[in-house]
Amino acid sequence: MFLLRPLKGDRGGQIFVALLVALVIAVTVMANLPQENPLHLSSYTVTLLGKYLTYALLAVALDLVWGYLGILSLGHAAFFALGGYAMGMYLMRQIGDRGVYGNPELPDFMVFLNWHELPWYWQGFDQFWFAMLMVMLVPGLLAFVFGWFAFRSRVTGVYLSIITQALTYALMLAFFRNEMGFGGNNGLTDFKDILGFSLQSDATRLGLFIASAVVLLLGYLACRAIVASRLGRVAVAIRDAESRARFVGYRVELFKLAIFTFSAVLAGIAGALYVPQVGIINPSEFQPLNSIEVVVWVAVGGRATLYGAVLGAVGVNYAKTWLTGVLPDAWLFALGALFVLVTLFLPRGVVGLLRREKEQ
Repeated sequence: MFLLRPLKGDRGGQIFVALLVALVIAVTVMANLPQENPLHLSSYTVTLLGKYLTYALLAVALDLVWGYLGILSLGHAAFFALGGYAMGMYLMRQIGDRGVYGNPELPDFMVFLNWHELPWYWQGFDQFWFAMLMVMLVPGLLAFVFGWFAFRSRVTGVYLSIITQALTYALMLAFFRNEMGFGGNNGLTDFKDILGFSLQSDATRLGLFIASAVVLLLGYLACRAIVASRLGRVAVAIRDAESRARFVGYRVELFKLAIFTFSAVLAGIAGALYVPQVGIINPSEFQPLNSIEVVVWVAVGGRATLYGAVLGAVGVNYAKTWLTGVLPDAWLFALGALFVLVTLFLPRGVVGLLRREKEQ
């Protein structure tokens, strides 16, 4: 009950939590039905749903800084990808002598590129606890350092958005280089196990789906607790009138830094859950278009609602899955049209429309 305290007075959040719990129960039951049963869920569908939930966590992380703090970050894909790479490094270290080149110490791509020893920054990733620490620490540290300089310099608005986009683009170019030691253009793939469980197992895939749902729930509750606290109220004040908040004595840059860093950590965790379910992480995850897509998810669902971000992430990605299967070349046009339509006719997103209908 203590964990659910942030939901007090949050009717939409209560509905979201109930639906999430119902989804987990339904998927668990249907995935364990015999394959000949018409209600049986394949491992592909379970994995697809798990991927949607990781996207939902990323959207919640962005909504926290955009919806409540007023920072339009076009670089959250960088934090997501860094968390994914940290998880990918752990999974690569678990392959051992089962790799293509049979070297238990070096990942296969390093053997192929004639690397003779493991780089120092790969040390420790054979331990799950260390990898999970890096999943949170690396994105969090990058966000802290970036935010420290940006917020102290009072960079705001479109200028801050451009800088965040430049950050993720620079990281993409860096990770494309083979000399970086992260697999270059191909990235990290061909994972085998996680915590000793085969990633090809239906039970493991279901477990990852459940883990994604649990982490999404905890992430939502944590963000909701922040929003309902004094920190959240000050954040909204900064969003609406930063100069006034600064004038009355608040250290605006510190509030921004704290929330921005926490949001980056959430995005990194989302990336870590994403990688074992899709089976690959490569530099394309850094591309600025991915960050822009996250902004579209939040805008479609509804800014400053948190659960609206979840709705937008799941809805838009379902549409993407369907449309890319039917008309693969039309998706980017559809995405752009969707963003324009939402901006013009649904500035508060789907959640805002539902609230307006309810009030009438």
